Amino acid sequence: MTGQPIPVIIDCDTGVDDALALLFAVRHPGIDLRAITCVAGNTDVEGVVRNTLTVLEQAGAPEIPVARGAERPLIEAVRTARHVHGEDGMADLGLPAPSRTAVDMDAVTLLRREILASPRPVTLVPTAPLTNIALLLRTHPEVVGNIERIVFMGGAVATGNATPVAEFNVWHDPEAAAILLTAGVPITMYGLDVFKRVLVPAADVQRLRKSSEPSLRMAGELLAHRDPDASGDPTPTGGLGDAGAVCAVVDPAGIRTELLPVEVGLAPGPGRGQTIVDRRPRPGESEIHEGAREQALVDVALDVDVERYVKLYLSTVER
Repeated sequence: MTGQPIPVIIDCDTGVDDALALLFAVRHPGIDLRAITCVAGNTDVEGVVRNTLTVLEQAGAPEIPVARGAERPLIEAVRTARHVHGEDGMADLGLPAPSRTAVDMDAVTLLRREILASPRPVTLVPTAPLTNIALLLRTHPEVVGNIERIVFMGGAVATGNATPVAEFNVWHDPEAAAILLTAGVPITMYGLDVFKRVLVPAADVQRLRKSSEPSLRMAGELLAHRDPDASGDPTPTGGLGDAGAVCAVVDPAGIRTELLPVEVGLAPGPGRGQTIVDRRPRPGESEIHEGAREQALVDVALDVDVERYVKLYLSTVER
């Protein structure tokens, strides 16, 4: 890519694949990573802060402000994904505790400061439940004027993972996701439909695991933990997961999107947390008889060039 680096803020719940996303973001020359904010999700928020600082330290990243955010969703209780990411949220690799510390301000305050201070509009990349972003938008709506785009990992057109229809990040805080969709800025939804497809081949995972460079070894172990087969294969493939959403920031041509109406199911029951994506070519009986509802238009990722993003990821982290 050419031109100036893209000013980016990542809001995460680090997490195995959030860690992979952070490693990519700090190493890609086209990203100016201005801040990282942390929210409860894959593990509790204190663990998310620790894991985020650990990744930055392992990667030898420059000093980047990291702030602690919401410790629970707007309404729901905390429901972690430790069964996926390990008790510590980082595949229980036993990584050393970080010497870095978070900044002495909350996530919403840091988000506001960095967005308004950026000389160019910021791209927000939430790879987590959207609680911090919802609180920001409701508390400081003036930030919208300096947000270029929000590229969020969340939602699903087809099949969910937290429920048959709901993806974890949206399901964890559906009200926050609904607020995000009304932000009034361009939004890209990098959902499970593409998230699950970007797999690093086993040979590349093994090469990283054997690296003499600590951050590359960490990436290899995290990728091995993300093996979608989970069969105990000693040479597993590895899912990039959240890191694909950051790839989409620097290389948007690697995904095929359609601008589609999207809303979040908020009612109790089996549809709660579903991202309802309207792919119909024309209105149906509901709209004809009851009138059309106003829905957010979102660039929904429907296809991904897997080989392109794998090559982009590996060439970046191995720079």
